[in-house]
Amino acid sequence: MQLEGQVIDIIYKNEINSYTVATFETTNSEEATIVGYLPFVNEGDNLKITGDIVKHPDYGEQFKIATFEKIMPTTPEALEKYLANGNFRGIGPATAKKIVDKFGKDTINVIKLEPQKLTLIKGINKEKALEIAEQFLANWEIWQIVGFLDKFGIGPQSAENVYKKLGEGALEKISENPYILLDVASKVNFEKVDKIALELGVDQSNYKRVRSGIKYGLEKIGLNGNSCVLYDNLLKYEQDLLNVDINSIEDTIINMKAKEELVLEERENGQEWVYSKPFYEAEKNIAEKIIGLRNAENVKVIKTLKKDLDGIEKNIDIKLSEKQKEAIESINENNVCIITGGPGTGKTTIIKAIIELYKKHGMKPVLCAPTGRAAKRMTETTGEEAKTLHRLLEIAGMADDTDNFNTNLLVTPIDGDIIIVDEASMLDMFLMNYLVKAIYKGTKLVLVGDIDQLPSVGPGSVLKDLIDSEQVYTIRLNQIFRQAAKSKIIVNAHRVNEGKNFIEGKIKNTKLDEENIELLDDFFYINEVNQEKIQQTVISLCKGRLKTYGDYDFLSNIQIITPTKKGKLGTKELNILVQKELNPLEEEKNEKEFGDIKFREQDRVMQTKNNYNILWEKEYDEEFKKELGNGIFNGELGIIENINKENKTIKVKFDDGKIATYDNADLEQLEHAYAITVHKSQGSEFDVVILVVSQSAPMLLTRNLIYTAMTRAKKLLIVIGPQSVVNYMIQNNTTKQRNTGLKFKLEN
Repeated sequence: MQLEGQVIDIIYKNEINSYTVATFETTNSEEATIVGYLPFVNEGDNLKITGDIVKHPDYGEQFKIATFEKIMPTTPEALEKYLANGNFRGIGPATAKKIVDKFGKDTINVIKLEPQKLTLIKGINKEKALEIAEQFLANWEIWQIVGFLDKFGIGPQSAENVYKKLGEGALEKISENPYILLDVASKVNFEKVDKIALELGVDQSNYKRVRSGIKYGLEKIGLNGNSCVLYDNLLKYEQDLLNVDINSIEDTIINMKAKEELVLEERENGQEWVYSKPFYEAEKNIAEKIIGLRNAENVKVIKTLKKDLDGIEKNIDIKLSEKQKEAIESINENNVCIITGGPGTGKTTIIKAIIELYKKHGMKPVLCAPTGRAAKRMTETTGEEAKTLHRLLEIAGMADDTDNFNTNLLVTPIDGDIIIVDEASMLDMFLMNYLVKAIYKGTKLVLVGDIDQLPSVGPGSVLKDLIDSEQVYTIRLNQIFRQAAKSKIIVNAHRVNEGKNFIEGKIKNTKLDEENIELLDDFFYINEVNQEKIQQTVISLCKGRLKTYGDYDFLSNIQIITPTKKGKLGTKELNILVQKELNPLEEEKNEKEFGDIKFREQDRVMQTKNNYNILWEKEYDEEFKKELGNGIFNGELGIIENINKENKTIKVKFDDGKIATYDNADLEQLEHAYAITVHKSQGSEFDVVILVVSQSAPMLLTRNLIYTAMTRAKKLLIVIGPQSVVNYMIQNNTTKQRNTGLKFKLEN
């Protein structure tokens, strides 16, 4: 629906993104509460707003704005209020009244076209009159920009950023070259901009159009996990997208190459690969830094290693296998090392031994991981503090996730003698680039990960490329240790990784050379096809069966994982269902609606994008001293502690103890996390995992996906779903090959 009227009172406005709550008086003299993103809007402004009426549980009916257009005030009262609203320096309520009394309905035309007439008002000289006119015309452009950008699919929230980046004359610049929007706004739909540009008369072969089409193509390649594309494949894609002659595309690529907007890389087989500049720079820097670290003098070598290892085994009560000793010796002899292996193969024991070894010689080990949960787990298993890479490198102040492609970002150099990175399979090319930039030559780097897990969410296949290049010393752990071999979770994870089905029941492990070991009852498979029955089983397990079985509490111990967001067994529906059953609305619990989501106190939630600016605090000793910091990152899990209705804020306590306060502007970054996708579970470990397997898109039904999900469980794993889908996933080892060039650069 559409309303016209005037903003009477601004109740709340977020200064960062202009999310606003205001009182609005319609032309029928009815009052309404309006909510939405209203950049450039002040009290006294007249608006035409489009949106829907929504019912808020606390504040009643509100008009939720989709988009808006400023309109010129027409009545003397509205004109007076507009001129006095603070937009015009030197015009207060008294002067505004004098201007409107003098010129009436002609006030706007006088200010726009004949500003010299304003000198007829006492207190306004010629200079001030021209200044008022200039301010008015600048405001006039701002008025038009929101409605203008709406045609391109750019909402009010992004309109302010576009205006800030383009400055005065923004409308003129966009009209001349609509494709400029692809450079200054994030998540712009190329096809939509292109359609409007063609309607405005832009020629199909226009250089700016073709350049934007190529940039858009390279952006899509990155979003699909690739760092580059074959030249011929890019040409074909752009021909289909732009419907232009191939020569126009090739000429534009040559021009963009000359301007260093993209890079062409010829490889040994004569094929040419196309990169956007930041992607090429990131790969090139990783390769150069890794080779530089590898070839530097080994200044951290420990001469008494073998003797030291005997003492360390006694000190921390471990018995190292020959393979583990070989791994530690390799780390001692090489500046850069990779340790890869599945669950139960002794990666953590190696890390613990390395820490003890280097501390014994007065050297400083630094522990880190890509995610908060992975860092927390590393801290718990080693007894040493581990940090997220973002925190270690002090990557902060980015505007949004697209700034991850900024290869010139400043990072804090790492003060340490040996850097150990866990869950290294999660490293995308940009995070790896930031990491290697921060390492001094002579520092040792150890990457620990499971190469058979899902690749990183971001572009690149860093760990795989490093291993495949054979330029970095790699230790592959393949022996399951006796204690781990008792676990059906671990045995079945390794079976799945080998393409074999689950084993169940009271079965003895015959894989070990030693005597047979009876497996623990820590794995159960429920073969169920009916989706409603699967939902009921999940609820039954969460509500009491697991409490009875092993004193497992949902919020403390249990995590539902599923391959997909969609459908009855996807995260969206499961989250609604589990919230209703496990955290129903009660009188003493506050609730806050945000779009389709109902956030409730005691809800489990997840941060869904990197927010480098959100502030947090953390109590760190008995005297209640607090550590302060900023940055909550994609995938961090927490519980809603408090919903403050007066301040309209939500307080979340994350699993690592950080407490952050969210206002409306940041709520879009939170979602329920009773159920999460397998991709979001990477780097995390949970006492109990309920893995829901359902018919999904083929790209989600892969062996490495089910293997990754299974290895998230620490004490108990329950898999529920049709046998046919489970079998398909175990046999489907066709992982999508990512197009990257790191291996090539390392080898050359």
